[in-house]
Amino acid sequence: MWRFLVAYVKTMRLYYAFITGIAGWIGVSFRHFLIERDGGRITPDMWWQSVVILVMLFASWGINQVFNDWLGLEEDRINAPHRPMVTGELNIRWAITLSSLLMAGAAVITWFMNPHAVIPMTIGFLLNFLYNYSKAWGLWANVVFGVMIANCTVYGFLAAGPTPDPLITSNRLCVVVLVALMNGLMTYYTYFKDYKGDRAAGKDTFIVRHGLRTARVVGIVGAFLPTVTFLFMRAMGWFPFEITHYFLYCASMTVFLQIWTAMRFYFHPYGPKAYFSNITNFRACACGQVTFISIFNGPLALYLFSFCYVFIGFLFGFHDDEKA
Repeated sequence: MWRFLVAYVKTMRLYYAFITGIAGWIGVSFRHFLIERDGGRITPDMWWQSVVILVMLFASWGINQVFNDWLGLEEDRINAPHRPMVTGELNIRWAITLSSLLMAGAAVITWFMNPHAVIPMTIGFLLNFLYNYSKAWGLWANVVFGVMIANCTVYGFLAAGPTPDPLITSNRLCVVVLVALMNGLMTYYTYFKDYKGDRAAGKDTFIVRHGLRTARVVGIVGAFLPTVTFLFMRAMGWFPFEITHYFLYCASMTVFLQIWTAMRFYFHPYGPKAYFSNITNFRACACGQVTFISIFNGPLALYLFSFCYVFIGFLFGFHDDEKA
């Protein structure tokens, strides 16, 4: 049992947990902001409820990663032959059963907090399956992934309190779109390390289809896409808010990380350096999501920015085998 749990945790790849966790934290902290803005108070019960939500959000990546690895066994035998599920270290049937039970338990808990929050949870779960088949659809795979993670933001917002009326506003919709965009960009870069294996396995990803030269240029252009989209939304009046020094700091550091990520993959598109470039890639995505929290809770955003930067690198250090 102990060996199974160790292999299961390896498969979860917990450095990714900040992607789903911070995406959901945007929704939770914004919900708290709205309650206090309207004269309400965050009670101890609400704090504990938020802790439960965040634990589920941070764990959700790893729990769903088991399904992802199961569906992607064919290419993982080439790209990542040392992963526990490929080597047989992780019993597939037990792992799928455990992840299914954890997902069902999370759905039950969510139902009692707010039944509407089960909707984005279910959509995200189903998109995880679709994502594995969408890699042959070019950039649509990145769109599917981005929308999947954006559902974490919606989930956090709904699970943290009663469904608000109205639910959709221009500000909220802009955040969801930007979260989806940053996560789609993040997963685009992750395909570089799998380029040779995907080509050998017949996985027709965008990079395999168009080649490294085109893909690297697209990566450089993509680094500016979240910033350009944000500026366009501001210019159109869809995303109005007060620009604070907290936001400027988080945003400027995020832009640097995004550009640095693109440059690293441009000069080292495959091999060990491409694998380790994902540390910067994951930091750029998680810290970019923290930037939205800085809009309504600057001090919390600074803490989370530092926490993400440090612990993504720390947890990635336990996965220094590029074949795993």
